[in-house]
Amino acid sequence: MKLVRHAAAVAVVVTGGALALAAPASASASASAPTAAKAAAVAAPSEAPVAKYNGACGAGHKVIDSANMENLGTTFLTYNKTTGENCVVTVRTKPGAPVKMFARLSSKTGGTATDSGQFTTYAGPVYIEALGECVTWEGGITTYSTKGTGHCG
Repeated sequence: MKLVRHAAAVAVVVTGGALALAAPASASASASAPTAAKAAAVAAPSEAPVAKYNGACGAGHKVIDSANMENLGTTFLTYNKTTGENCVVTVRTKPGAPVKMFARLSSKTGGTATDSGQFTTYAGPVYIEALGECVTWEGGITTYSTKGTGHCG
Protein backbone atom coordinates (compact mmCIF):
# COMPACT_ATOMS: atom_id res chain seq x y z
CA MET A 1 0.00 0.00 0.00
CA LYS A 2 1.34 3.40 -0.90
CA LEU A 3 0.18 6.46 1.03
CA VAL A 4 1.06 10.02 0.05
CA ARG A 5 0.14 13.28 1.76
CA HIS A 6 0.00 16.64 -0.01
CA ALA A 7 -0.03 20.09 1.56
CA ALA A 8 0.06 23.59 0.14
CA ALA A 9 3.25 24.55 1.98
CA VAL A 10 6.91 25.09 1.14
CA ALA A 11 8.98 21.94 1.67
CA VAL A 12 12.72 21.45 2.10
CA VAL A 13 14.00 18.48 0.11
CA VAL A 14 17.44 16.89 0.28
CA THR A 15 18.71 15.92 -3.18
CA GLY A 16 22.21 14.57 -3.71
CA GLY A 17 23.51 16.07 -0.47
CA ALA A 18 22.22 19.56 -1.31
CA LEU A 19 19.15 21.29 0.03
CA ALA A 20 16.52 22.54 -2.39
CA LEU A 21 13.26 24.35 -1.83
CA ALA A 22 10.21 22.87 -3.47
CA ALA A 23 7.55 25.47 -4.18
CA PRO A 24 3.95 24.53 -3.50
CA ALA A 25 2.15 23.05 -6.48
CA SER A 26 -1.44 23.58 -7.47
CA ALA A 27 -3.90 20.85 -6.50
CA SER A 28 -4.12 19.55 -10.06
CA ALA A 29 -0.37 19.51 -10.56
CA SER A 30 0.32 17.77 -7.24
CA ALA A 31 -2.23 15.07 -8.02
CA SER A 32 -0.79 14.17 -11.39
CA ALA A 33 2.97 14.78 -11.38
CA PRO A 34 5.37 13.09 -8.95
CA THR A 35 7.77 15.52 -7.31
CA ALA A 36 10.61 15.28 -4.82
CA ALA A 37 8.42 17.04 -2.25
CA LYS A 38 5.63 14.53 -2.85
CA ALA A 39 8.00 11.58 -2.50
CA ALA A 40 9.32 13.02 0.77
CA ALA A 41 5.79 13.13 2.16
CA VAL A 42 5.23 9.35 2.24
CA ALA A 43 3.53 8.50 5.53
CA ALA A 44 3.70 5.35 7.58
CA PRO A 45 0.44 3.36 7.28
CA SER A 46 0.47 2.55 11.01
CA GLU A 47 -0.36 6.13 12.01
CA ALA A 48 -3.38 6.30 14.34
CA PRO A 49 -6.40 8.22 12.98
CA VAL A 50 -6.83 11.75 14.40
CA ALA A 51 -10.60 11.62 13.73
CA LYS A 52 -12.99 8.81 14.61
CA TYR A 53 -14.67 6.81 11.86
CA ASN A 54 -18.34 7.85 11.88
CA GLY A 55 -19.94 4.72 10.36
CA ALA A 56 -21.14 6.70 7.32
CA CYS A 57 -20.43 3.83 4.90
CA GLY A 58 -23.10 1.69 6.56
CA ALA A 59 -23.57 -1.78 7.98
CA GLY A 60 -21.08 -4.43 6.96
CA HIS A 61 -18.32 -1.92 6.12
CA LYS A 62 -15.10 -2.32 8.09
CA VAL A 63 -12.23 0.19 8.08
CA ILE A 64 -9.28 -1.34 6.22
CA ASP A 65 -7.08 1.77 6.01
CA SER A 66 -6.94 5.43 6.98
CA ALA A 67 -4.79 8.49 6.38
CA ASN A 68 -4.54 11.71 8.37
CA MET A 69 -4.31 15.26 7.12
CA GLU A 70 -2.23 16.75 9.92
CA ASN A 71 -4.62 17.28 12.86
CA LEU A 72 -7.52 18.37 10.60
CA GLY A 73 -9.05 14.93 10.08
CA THR A 74 -8.79 11.48 8.56
CA THR A 75 -9.84 9.78 5.34
CA PHE A 76 -11.11 6.23 5.88
CA LEU A 77 -11.24 3.39 3.34
CA THR A 78 -13.77 0.70 4.23
CA TYR A 79 -14.69 -2.61 2.63
CA ASN A 80 -17.79 -4.80 2.79
CA LYS A 81 -16.64 -8.39 2.20
CA THR A 82 -20.20 -9.60 1.59
CA THR A 83 -20.91 -7.18 -1.27
CA GLY A 84 -17.35 -6.44 -2.50
CA GLU A 85 -18.10 -2.76 -2.05
CA ASN A 86 -15.41 -0.21 -1.15
CA CYS A 87 -16.27 3.11 0.49
CA VAL A 88 -14.37 6.29 1.35
CA VAL A 89 -15.30 9.03 3.81
CA THR A 90 -13.22 12.02 5.00
CA VAL A 91 -14.00 13.06 8.60
CA ARG A 92 -12.95 16.29 10.32
CA THR A 93 -11.41 16.10 13.77
CA LYS A 94 -13.35 19.15 14.94
CA PRO A 95 -16.60 19.94 13.09
CA GLY A 96 -17.24 23.63 12.57
CA ALA A 97 -17.81 26.21 9.87
CA PRO A 98 -17.94 24.70 6.36
CA VAL A 99 -14.54 24.13 4.72
CA LYS A 100 -13.48 22.63 1.40
CA MET A 101 -13.40 18.82 1.66
CA PHE A 102 -13.53 15.81 -0.62
CA ALA A 103 -13.65 12.01 -0.68
CA ARG A 104 -12.77 10.08 -3.87
CA LEU A 105 -12.59 6.40 -4.79
CA SER A 106 -11.69 4.83 -8.12
CA SER A 107 -10.88 1.55 -9.85
CA LYS A 108 -10.18 0.50 -13.44
CA THR A 109 -13.65 -0.84 -14.26
CA GLY A 110 -15.65 0.85 -11.49
CA GLY A 111 -14.76 4.38 -12.57
CA THR A 112 -14.51 7.22 -10.07
CA ALA A 113 -16.90 8.34 -7.34
CA THR A 114 -16.32 11.76 -5.74
CA ASP A 115 -18.05 13.92 -3.14
CA SER A 116 -16.60 17.42 -2.82
CA GLY A 117 -17.76 20.75 -1.54
CA GLN A 118 -18.00 22.85 1.60
CA PHE A 119 -18.76 20.60 4.60
CA THR A 120 -18.98 21.03 8.37
CA THR A 121 -18.27 17.45 9.47
CA TYR A 122 -17.45 14.98 6.66
CA ALA A 123 -17.28 14.40 2.90
CA GLY A 124 -18.68 11.21 1.41
CA PRO A 125 -19.46 8.45 1.64
CA VAL A 126 -18.58 7.40 -1.91
CA TYR A 127 -18.83 3.79 -3.09
CA ILE A 128 -17.41 1.52 -5.81
CA GLU A 129 -17.83 -2.21 -6.28
CA ALA A 130 -14.38 -3.49 -7.19
CA LEU A 131 -14.36 -7.20 -6.45
CA GLY A 132 -11.01 -8.59 -7.61
CA GLU A 133 -9.65 -5.11 -8.44
CA CYS A 134 -7.31 -2.59 -6.86
CA VAL A 135 -8.68 0.76 -5.72
CA THR A 136 -7.23 4.23 -5.36
CA TRP A 137 -8.69 6.37 -2.58
CA GLU A 138 -8.24 10.02 -1.72
CA GLY A 139 -9.50 12.64 0.66
CA GLY A 140 -8.87 16.25 1.49
CA ILE A 141 -9.58 18.99 3.99
CA THR A 142 -8.77 22.62 3.11
CA THR A 143 -5.30 22.58 1.47
CA TYR A 144 -4.32 19.11 2.74
CA SER A 145 -4.98 15.89 0.88
CA THR A 146 -4.02 12.25 0.99
CA LYS A 147 -3.95 9.44 -1.55
CA GLY A 148 -3.74 5.71 -1.00
CA THR A 149 -3.29 2.86 -3.46
CA GLY A 150 -2.66 -0.85 -3.31
CA HIS A 151 -5.84 -2.24 -1.78
CA CYS A 152 -6.96 -5.09 -3.96
CA GLY A 153 -9.87 -7.42 -3.31
